[in-house]
Amino acid sequence: MAPSSIFAGALLAFYLATPGSAAAVQKVSSVSDAGAPLFTNEQLQLTEHILSTAAPNHTALFDFAKNSSLSVRSRNECKAYPGDAAWPSNFVWTLFDELLGGALIKTVPLAAACYSSWPEYDSDECDTITADWTDSNLHAADPASVMWPLFEGRTCLPTTNASASCTVGGYSSYAVNVSNVAQVQLAVNFARNANLRLVVKNTGHDFNGKSTGAGALGVWTHHLKDIDYIKNYKSRTYQGPAVKMGAGVQAHEIYEKANELGFTAVGGEGKTVGVAGGYVLGGGHSPMSSMYGLAADQVLALEVVLANGRFVTVTEETDPDLFWAIRGGGGGTFGIVTSVISRVHPKVGVTVSTFSFATSTNVSADTFWAGIRSYVERFPAYADAGTYAYFWVIATGTDSFEFLMNPFFATNHTLAEYNALVEPWYKDLADLGISITPNSTYYDNYYDAWMAGFPLETVASSVMMTGSRLFPRANWETTYSFNSTFDALRTTVTAGYALLAFNMKAELQDGYPSNSANPAFRNTLLHAITSTSWSSTANNTAIKDQMETFTNDVMGIWRATCPDAGAYMSESDILEPNFKEAFYGSNYARLWKLKQIYDPTFLFYAPTGVGSDNWVVNSEDGLPDQNGRLCRV
Repeated sequence: MAPSSIFAGALLAFYLATPGSAAAVQKVSSVSDAGAPLFTNEQLQLTEHILSTAAPNHTALFDFAKNSSLSVRSRNECKAYPGDAAWPSNFVWTLFDELLGGALIKTVPLAAACYSSWPEYDSDECDTITADWTDSNLHAADPASVMWPLFEGRTCLPTTNASASCTVGGYSSYAVNVSNVAQVQLAVNFARNANLRLVVKNTGHDFNGKSTGAGALGVWTHHLKDIDYIKNYKSRTYQGPAVKMGAGVQAHEIYEKANELGFTAVGGEGKTVGVAGGYVLGGGHSPMSSMYGLAADQVLALEVVLANGRFVTVTEETDPDLFWAIRGGGGGTFGIVTSVISRVHPKVGVTVSTFSFATSTNVSADTFWAGIRSYVERFPAYADAGTYAYFWVIATGTDSFEFLMNPFFATNHTLAEYNALVEPWYKDLADLGISITPNSTYYDNYYDAWMAGFPLETVASSVMMTGSRLFPRANWETTYSFNSTFDALRTTVTAGYALLAFNMKAELQDGYPSNSANPAFRNTLLHAITSTSWSSTANNTAIKDQMETFTNDVMGIWRATCPDAGAYMSESDILEPNFKEAFYGSNYARLWKLKQIYDPTFLFYAPTGVGSDNWVVNSEDGLPDQNGRLCRV
């Protein structure tokens, strides 16, 4: 946004930070209770003095919360929405942008280049956007776009019909391109005081669109990329190597740094996943989970902007309740994290193996499933060996199926050790007449293995939704429970629903402090995902019917095998029945109490988040997306 001449003179006379950083900013000491210095961007903070000097006539719009302003508002209240009398004027948005140092972005949908009604219309650019639409890097690099446009509202998809309609829809109306803490504080204070919906985005990976919302102010943390390696980090309960990561750091970035410096980090399987954002805050399963647990388990300290606008250090010593809640209780729930400090581990070798098999004239459907059963039976042994496998089982026709191991990721296993581990299964396959040609390679470091083993994520389908389940170890402990589990998986695939799954475990390691990650993770041996889809020409009623059938009937078969288990909130069904039990388990009651303490006005709302059932999005299309006004129930 261009600076207004009304403010130019005053602001030029005011203290300015470096270009692109917040104008309302004061540099503070780098000392932190986290046990590692603040990043430079974290030293640039908002203070009452700076605020009163920068915007003396509008302090109330951007000021920190006082106790009285944290009281819960009317239960009938909706968040301010574009077009409302309460929506901030252009004058106020301009002032906000000035205080931010020019970091405010008015949202333009990523595919606007395809639509003649937008100034950005450009057929060549549209072709580029269309070709790259399923590439996760494209959406991660945009301030408002998310990986799953279904949950934005499908309001501006790539098209060859330039005269079609394109609106901002469920994307945030504005986004702050964050380069320092002061900008996060300003955004939090402005959203709270102006009663705006607030969303937080790094990459937009969450399967349910938690980082989008119609009429929202977005906080885009994607460019907080600092990484500091701490050779000997010390806290009350831990001494050893650690890494401090900015909230914008992605998996490929921390893994590359780890390889350079000779350590191994616990991060996502996906290449563009934001490790220090919603991923770790929601738990975060990893190719290293069978060895070291969840990403949330590794966290030793966090730097956070709370709902009152204050920047705080959160550790087990400074705030044990928040330290417990924020590690696993969900992104966009208790505050905006600007950095995390996580323990790291020694360099590790990995054997990566890929192969496939399928039904054929020599392999019947029953024989195929006997080969799958032989594999699934061995999940406890494989997870206990510290390995992680990513595989698909898909129907290719009537009584026709294919299995894809893509890959078996055998951490801390040489090629010989891997072959010894899987030899009994391979023998079973051979005895069944199922031929495989494994492509197995040993890498002496995690980074090279990960780069070779996991493809770039394909995203952005607007004609599908997913559901998942964490199948517990107990399902392998009796013949009846195992048969029920295996039959449920076979029934799903036979009905035409693909199975994408991970054989892994994620136990909390001895000596690690407890956290609020879904207790179902601690018992799991299988994180399984499936999906449903519909025609691109289906109307909203048909889509809603398909979604509900999937949730109740298809996913219901899985839930019946382990009704007391749960699902991974970041890769889940947005219509999951009893989401509190499914995503949070026994932790929900405590999380709800803490939510009311740290965010009593519910500044931080996210679909399926703690307390989200107190709110409703009145979506434009009647689907469970974020394209509509957010109101209290």
